[in-house]
Amino acid sequence: MSQTRDITLTINGETIRANVPVRQNLADFLRNGQGLTGTHVGCEHGVCGACTLLMDDQTVRSCLTLAVQADGATITTIEGFGARADAEALRAAFTARNALQCGYCTPGMLASALEYIEAGGGADRAAIREHLSGNYCRCTGYQSIVDAICDTIEGRHS
Repeated sequence: MSQTRDITLTINGETIRANVPVRQNLADFLRNGQGLTGTHVGCEHGVCGACTLLMDDQTVRSCLTLAVQADGATITTIEGFGARADAEALRAAFTARNALQCGYCTPGMLASALEYIEAGGGADRAAIREHLSGNYCRCTGYQSIVDAICDTIEGRHS
C-alpha cells in the first residue's frame, strides 16, 4: 500500500494538486506544504480551536483532519477570508473591540464567527458563545469577541 496519495483541492480559490503522506494532517499540509501559516496549531488534539478553518463552508479542526480527507474539498483559511462578504466587517469589528489581543486564536475564532454569521445566526450572545465554545482564548475573556460578532451582525441590518 502506498504511503502517499495524490490529492486535488481548492485552497482560497486556487486549485492545488499535491502528493501527500497519508497520515499528514491538514494543518501541517497547509502550513508546511503551502506556506499558509495563518492556520495556527495549538493543542494538536482538536480541543483548542486554533487550527479551525472552513472546509466546504463548514468549520473543521485541521489538526484532526487528514490532508487526504480534503481531496476534492474547498478549503478557506484566514488568508482567503478576504473574498467572503462579511470578513472585512468582522475583522474591523475585532480590531475596534480589541478582540484579537495576542492573535493566536484569531484565525479559528474568525472561521467560527464567519460560519455562524453566514448561516444566518443572530446577535444572540448565548448562541454566539455556544457556537464559539470549541475555541479557546486566553487573552480576551470572550466578551470582546462576542461584542465584535454582534456588531458585525447588527451592521448587516443597518
